[in-house]
Amino acid sequence: MHDSGGVVVLKGNLSPDGALIKIAGLKSLVFEGSARVFECEEDAAEAVRSRRYKKGEVLVIRNEGPKGGPGMREMLGITALLYGQGMGEGVALLTDGRFSGATRGMMIGYASPEAAAGGAIALVKSGDTIRIDAGAQTLDLKISATEMKRRRAAWKPRRAERLAGTLEKYARLVGPANLGAVTHSGGVDWPIEVRLELKK
Repeated sequence: MHDSGGVVVLKGNLSPDGALIKIAGLKSLVFEGSARVFECEEDAAEAVRSRRYKKGEVLVIRNEGPKGGPGMREMLGITALLYGQGMGEGVALLTDGRFSGATRGMMIGYASPEAAAGGAIALVKSGDTIRIDAGAQTLDLKISATEMKRRRAAWKPRRAERLAGTLEKYARLVGPANLGAVTHSGGVDWPIEVRLELKK
């Protein structure tokens, strides 16, 4: 039982626009560990399969957000691998991709802004310390504001694979996860004449 609902929004210098974690079933709401960064889900899955990670680490999978994917692939496969190796509670996972309701453990998704949009998740380096406090609803990269500013100034967008057709259009138009990952600017009111006509 928790004071909040089963899903909590985390904010901090690593996710100023929010990230989501499911706290239902968690044994501890706090996790602090060293980052191990992967540029995509496939790289992370390969490392986990070959057990090239350590207990206590925060596995960071970036470039899987709406724009970076493009689309938001579900990360259930990687969490299943971790649990299959008995490490579901031994590591945390942070991604700008998404999770399903079946995900369990210290797994954080939808980190916003995403890496492809220059979010702080793009600035994380392997070895950095990340602190997750689901009780306090915070997610922070433990570096100074000065270092964060230096990394941001040096950041360059990742060279993405060439896209075509619908995926190219989607990547160009899609908005951030925290605003629904939609490809339009929002709903509009129809003119009063049209609304009246529809009511007839």
